[in-house]
Amino acid sequence: MTAGFKRGLRDVGEGVFAYLQPDGGWGWSNAGLLVDGESTLLIDTLFDLRLTAQMLSEMRRAVPAAARIDTLVNTHANGDHTYGNQLVGDARIVASRRTAEEMPELPASTMAALLENAPGLGEVGEFFMRIFGAFDFSGIDATLPTDTFEGELTLRVGASELRLLEVGPAHTRGDTLVLAPAQRVLFTGDILFHGMHPLAWAGPISNWVSACERILDMDVDVIVPGHGPLADKHAIRELRDYFEYLGEEARLCHAAGMAPLDAARKIALDRWAQWQEPERLVLNIITIYRELDNDQEPLNVLEAFRDMAELAGEG
Repeated sequence: MTAGFKRGLRDVGEGVFAYLQPDGGWGWSNAGLLVDGESTLLIDTLFDLRLTAQMLSEMRRAVPAAARIDTLVNTHANGDHTYGNQLVGDARIVASRRTAEEMPELPASTMAALLENAPGLGEVGEFFMRIFGAFDFSGIDATLPTDTFEGELTLRVGASELRLLEVGPAHTRGDTLVLAPAQRVLFTGDILFHGMHPLAWAGPISNWVSACERILDMDVDVIVPGHGPLADKHAIRELRDYFEYLGEEARLCHAAGMAPLDAARKIALDRWAQWQEPERLVLNIITIYRELDNDQEPLNVLEAFRDMAELAGEG
């Protein structure tokens, strides 16, 4: 991981702040804050109420205006970017239409039940406890967007302009980039996992590659990923190349009739061998296979977790 990847608030310039959570793995997401005068906008909340409260407290100590959050933008539907929404429930909450539709599908109560029942789920339960056992999913009330958009939306934070750019479906069905053009800062949500394997829950990966190309055309200096340390365009190029390589390799394995788990065992990780969470490779292959098969049925999430747990158990 990049040196200087420490927990907490980072000033990335002219009223723009990143909140980082090492090690960036499962559930350890980043967030952001924009402040102009007394106007404030928060980008994403965290996976549980305790972590979100700690983040908001640190923001308020560093930036007194953050005592009141005017607007919250959720970059996508996953709980590690939305479950803390109720702590800023008086704010205007903005997300893409697809994100708003997807958010209620996995409530925190389901995560709590899965953790409670994990001991009886064998290897997949052990895996689930390892990756999510540090989080507390109790007391979380679903707090959904009040405003939605499609395509693009421009917001103002005081005199500053902020652009929301929908690039999903890719990681999820409604991924949104948040661009602060004057400060040349981009918040990617989970379009960028920096230093670790991404998770293509939705796909297609061609959309993800297109999102990377769109970012590479932007005039930005600092990129705040959904997970991992602060980045620049080099990280975007690496992610684009990863998906292009994986797409080619997975197509060959699919043509040979290999199951996704066997394909994940076979495909060489090449220059991405040091990335964290290599078990996610099998989910990305499943998503590529689904695209090749024109499979319109919902992803079998439990089956995907079983494959990831098995791959993780093999080291």
